[in-house]
Amino acid sequence: MPEISRFLGIVIRMFFDDHNPPHFHAEFQEFKAIIEIDTAELLEGYLPPKQLKLVQAWAIIHEDELLINFEKLQGELKSWSKIEPLR
Repeated sequence: MPEISRFLGIVIRMFFDDHNPPHFHAEFQEFKAIIEIDTAELLEGYLPPKQLKLVQAWAIIHEDELLINFEKLQGELKSWSKIEPLR
């Protein structure tokens, strides 16, 4: 599972050939969550409220890049690009 970004102790990853809707996985300490790209809403799992808000803000800023990565990881080349962390 490629690491797309890392910031403030949060790791953002995407799976190869993952299911719809387009989403990414966020991990913080022992917490794991799945976030929908189009809405930045929590689909599954849990992140502490502060970290969830940071991840959602980052996802809104980088929505286009996230969608491109999701599509690339579903394709034959299985490629991806790193995305700038939240600062």
